Amino acid sequence: MERKISEILGYKVDLLSFDEAIETITEKSTEKSTQTVTINPEMIALANENVVFSEILKNADLVIPDGVGIKIALKIQGIIQEQIPGIEFAKRLIEYCAKHSLPIALIGAKEEIVQNAAKNLKTEYTNLNVAYIRNGYFSENDERTIIDELKNVNPKLVLVALGVPKQEIFINKYKNEFFHTMFVGVGGSFDVWSGQVKRAPLLFRKIGCEWLWRLIKDPSRFNRMFPTLPLFLFKVIINKK
Repeated sequence: MERKISEILGYKVDLLSFDEAIETITEKSTEKSTQTVTINPEMIALANENVVFSEILKNADLVIPDGVGIKIALKIQGIIQEQIPGIEFAKRLIEYCAKHSLPIALIGAKEEIVQNAAKNLKTEYTNLNVAYIRNGYFSENDERTIIDELKNVNPKLVLVALGVPKQEIFINKYKNEFFHTMFVGVGGSFDVWSGQVKRAPLLFRKIGCEWLWRLIKDPSRFNRMFPTLPLFLFKVIINKK
């Protein structure tokens, strides 16, 4: 499938449907290991201050429009693009692996959280093989052991929940040591899958306002989201003009 992309403030975003995103990354992973980035305005703002992270975003194998701010930015450019929430994208890849009896790995979060996430996922997908589980409380000195353990189970999918940009940097550092593995940074997804945190009601998700629900539930997020989002959209408008 020919890659269709747009650029937002110098960062590429793949233009495809949800189904096309799944098809693209599963096909690419037959040739090499891949890194998918679930991009949002906060990540772009952070990348502008972090050269290493910036290069990772620019060179990812797939960049899906996770945040509603990305969807709005594309619309400002005259592009109508489906929003692809990272948590749902990861869930579809889990479903794919369960269907084809392919092993997966979960890395990140607290021990109780990642264990419960694995347990609940195995309940939801009866054929799912969670071949490797590791909490996110490890140092750089532990990474080699983790990677060697991962190689022993040869997972098709590795979901990393270490937070941005740590998870993206970790994936980028080691993905080329694998051959046909899909790597995705999933942020707080393990918290949701474990039952520790509830996602926004379906109505909020359908209208692209899951961010508003999270803000209502956790007002401390306000300082992180604002002025990042308005400033991001302002820059997009200026850039277009």
